[in-house]
Amino acid sequence: MSQNDAEILQTTQARVLAHCGQAGLFVHGQRVAAAVSGGADSMALLRMLLVLAEPLGITVTACHVNHRLRGPAADADEAFVRDQCARLEVELRVFRAGEEGLPLADGGEAGARNLRYACFERLRREGIDRVATAHTVTDQAETLLFRLARGTGLHGAGGIRPVRDFYVRPLLCLTRAEVEACCAAWGQSWVTDETNLSDAYARNRLRHDALPALRQANAGAERNLARFCEKAAQADAYFARAAAGLLDRAARVEPQDCPPAVRRVLESGGPVWRLEVLQQADPLILEAAAHALVAPHRDPEELYIRLLCQLVEKGTGAVQLRPGVRLRAGQGFFWQEDAPAPPASPLEAVPFCPEKQAEYPLGGGQWLCVRLSRHSFQEKTQVVHKKDLKNVADYARITMLHPALTLRSRLPGDLYRPAGRSVTKPLRKWMNEQAIPPQVRDSLPVLADGSEVVWVCGAGFAEGLAPHPGDDGLTLYLEIQTRKGEERGR
Repeated sequence: MSQNDAEILQTTQARVLAHCGQAGLFVHGQRVAAAVSGGADSMALLRMLLVLAEPLGITVTACHVNHRLRGPAADADEAFVRDQCARLEVELRVFRAGEEGLPLADGGEAGARNLRYACFERLRREGIDRVATAHTVTDQAETLLFRLARGTGLHGAGGIRPVRDFYVRPLLCLTRAEVEACCAAWGQSWVTDETNLSDAYARNRLRHDALPALRQANAGAERNLARFCEKAAQADAYFARAAAGLLDRAARVEPQDCPPAVRRVLESGGPVWRLEVLQQADPLILEAAAHALVAPHRDPEELYIRLLCQLVEKGTGAVQLRPGVRLRAGQGFFWQEDAPAPPASPLEAVPFCPEKQAEYPLGGGQWLCVRLSRHSFQEKTQVVHKKDLKNVADYARITMLHPALTLRSRLPGDLYRPAGRSVTKPLRKWMNEQAIPPQVRDSLPVLADGSEVVWVCGAGFAEGLAPHPGDDGLTLYLEIQTRKGEERGR
């Protein structure tokens, strides 16, 4: 190793060690798994953690997720990581999509990310204390630009946090160029994912065009953008603390001071705040408080933040956050109303075979009733109400595409493409968008083939399975209904 290489490594290792200490990434004695894809960033992460393991007081292992989306190239990346970890004498845990009960990635970025986090959760259950990912200053700059272009607030402008629950980012103090310089100094090779070279992805276009243009304007552009993220995250944390203090002061309410409807909420343990305290707050702190009230129930979109602030100012009315949850103002108080939540008991998974079984118990006195019938499209639409067509599907098409269906509750990694939509989404994200109450999500019946959900109770069949006017001949249709116990057989 040349003197220049040694100086590069000494300097960067000192910076990473300082960053880990300042951000509080690790606790002495923790088991840490480095997420290693085989790229330059992740190989530098692994090498850096191995060097710093002793001063950090941690034990380092590695994990690799083969998404199996790029055929032989993905298998070659896995083989490379296996070879490198064997050479470095590092314990390696490999996950492969579709194996060990893992879902298959759907080909999109969201599906691949969902798979990775399902794997990381397994590591947590297996005794790993932290998963380290290889995000860099360059990733931080790209994330900020992407979010600003899409539209974001102060929280989103904070970018990638150094620590988030189980996940830590030790390289968030180095640029991608510095990371590659470290690999070169170590003599460490890496692999390149060809999808990172394609301009088909918006983030890649930012990487290939926007960032180089900014570097031409200022060589320190990446670090300046990352520094802005740090300031935004600090400001976001400050406003979050101020908002918590505001809500705490406003919540100092005595039952005898409340009108009967508000008193019942307070005595049942529900949140109640004094409107006068909220109305006197700084508008920015009130917005942060509104964000805190919305976030547990739905994505905190700007619309709902604005509606809640207007509700506080007006002092009367209500804002519905999702079915069963609304925030109401009146008679000097602001409170949350909750509808009684049904028990969220996950369904026991059972094979779905409508040829042999026409009824399936769902719990709570509810049953799933199925029927097979042969009609033309015109005949079927004449006897089925339009709103119920979403629960009717071409059974021949289903059996051809999904020969082994299971009736169950949702599972991590589930994917769903709603009818009329061309985008497959994680079921979790779709439920968020539909504002389905969290307490009922685990009991909501779905039909699935592996991780691919083909029917969701209340939403109907996935795209491509519903009957359509082209079905001129007699077609075997599957019809699904949910009924109470006393309605079965009607």
